[in-house]
Amino acid sequence: MKTNKRIKVIGKVQGVFFRKSTQEKARELDVSGWVKNEPDGSVLAELEGHRHAVMAMEAWLKQGPEKAEVDNLIIQDGEEQGHTSFEIIR
Repeated sequence: MKTNKRIKVIGKVQGVFFRKSTQEKARELDVSGWVKNEPDGSVLAELEGHRHAVMAMEAWLKQGPEKAEVDNLIIQDGEEQGHTSFEIIR
């Protein structure tokens, strides 16, 4: 069963290769969607895939890459969008 979540990652998450690392992890877990920087300094990601893969991705986002400092996640359930890859939105 596929699921869709939109997750806002709050903390020191820009300028630490967060988007690229998120893309690499998503591809490793076979999760599709996108990730982008937000003007407020957060990172926003839309994740779509099998429930367990999206849950693993959510757990990874709580830590992020080595230099990130994640303070909080804001998670919203979404509707399946039919994403076929995981992209960085600039």
